[in-house]
Amino acid sequence: MLEKKKIFYWIIPILLIVFLGNAAHATVQQETSKVKQSSALKGQFYLDDIVKIYIPSTYNVDQPIDNTTYVNKSLEEFSRMFGGATAVEGTGSWLSDDNQLVKEKVTIVYSYAEDLDKVKINQIVAYTKSLKEEMKQTSVSLEVNGKMYFIE
Repeated sequence: MLEKKKIFYWIIPILLIVFLGNAAHATVQQETSKVKQSSALKGQFYLDDIVKIYIPSTYNVDQPIDNTTYVNKSLEEFSRMFGGATAVEGTGSWLSDDNQLVKEKVTIVYSYAEDLDKVKINQIVAYTKSLKEEMKQTSVSLEVNGKMYFIE
């Protein structure tokens, strides 16, 4: 019985801290929202969703290629789906099985979207899978609203 009382005394302060933390976070969010609403951006059109596809610069996983054709195809596909797209060059890296750093040039094609629904997500995943097959990759990275997916 004494053990249950000790646990109870620890749970109450923890729940209180969690509750107060959530209340403080909500207050900060409301203040941030008020600042945005009172700024010059008030009433302006904006897009909430973002979709990014990472176009590799290799074929069959390790053969360097010029990925311009795939980038242009992705720009066209995203523009058709979302009304426009942007491509940005970058460098990706990862550790190989033998713990060596592997670097590769990538091109990130992205679009902001107005209505990113289940149908469009399915179209994007289908396109990413077709790109993966065409480029003979083990996977292609797809980012949706800040979450990275490895389409296999």
